Amino acid sequence: MRFAPAKNLRWLAMLAAASGVAAFALLLNSCSTGGATVFAPPQIADAAFVGDKACAYCHAGIARVFPASPHARLRLPQSQMPGQTGCESCHGPGSKHAASGAVGANFIVNPGKDPAACFQCHLDIQVAFHLPQHHPVLEGKMNCVQCHDPHGQDISKPAGGLAMARLNESCAQCHREQTKPVVFEHPALREGCASCHNPHGSINAKLLTERDANLCLRCHAQAPGRGAAPGRLFIGNVDHTGFVRYGTCWTAGCHTAVHGSNTQPFFLY
Repeated sequence: MRFAPAKNLRWLAMLAAASGVAAFALLLNSCSTGGATVFAPPQIADAAFVGDKACAYCHAGIARVFPASPHARLRLPQSQMPGQTGCESCHGPGSKHAASGAVGANFIVNPGKDPAACFQCHLDIQVAFHLPQHHPVLEGKMNCVQCHDPHGQDISKPAGGLAMARLNESCAQCHREQTKPVVFEHPALREGCASCHNPHGSINAKLLTERDANLCLRCHAQAPGRGAAPGRLFIGNVDHTGFVRYGTCWTAGCHTAVHGSNTQPFFLY
C-alpha cells in the first residue's frame, strides 16, 4: 500500500473529479516518491509486532551481518508505523513465530517461498517477470533468494549483500555449461551475464537485452577504414556487411561458441 506526499493530494483530487476514481488511484500510486512512500508490512492473523531484538535471539547470524545489506538502509527509525522497520517489514509481525519456536514456519512470511513480499517494493522486477521470456519465479519454480541474499551474508562489494558481486557465480548454479572456464573467454563474461541477458525478464529469446545481431553490434561494430565504401560494416577489421543478413552472429554458422571456446579465439566453435 502506498501513499503520495500530502502536497500532491490536492491536484490529484481535482484530477480524480475530472477523470474518475480509477485514474486517481493509478496516479496516486505512480506519483509517490521514494522518500515519502509508505509500505504496509505483511500481515499475519492474530500476530503482533515484536521488534528486531526478538528476531535476533534466534537468528543471531543474520542479525550480525544484516547492517551490510542494502535492505538495512531502508530502515526508518523515525517511523511510527509498527513493522515499518527491520525484520518485520518483510516478514510480518513475529509474535506467533517467536512464541512457537522452531515450529513457527507457518506463522511468518517467507519471501524465499513467496515473492509477494519482495514485489511490494520491487514493482519494476514484478513487471519484468510478466514479460514473454522470464525466469519461472511467478510459476513457483524459482524464488528471489536463489540469486539474491536479502540479509547481507554475502557482503562482497559492490553488491553489498545481494549476491551479485560474484559476477557469474549466481547464474552458474544452473547454467554450468555457459559459465564453465574456457581457454578463450568472451570478454563480455568478465562484465557478467547481465551485460547481455536481463535475468528477470525480456521480450527477446534467451532473456537477451537486444535482438539478433544488434546485441553483438553494441560492442563490436567499427567505423569503416579509410577508403572503404560508405554503408559497409566492419568488425575486427573484417568486412561483415554480407554476413549479417544470415541471421544472428551465433546462429549463422559463424560464432557458435558465443560464451567462449577452448580451441578458437574467435568463438567459431
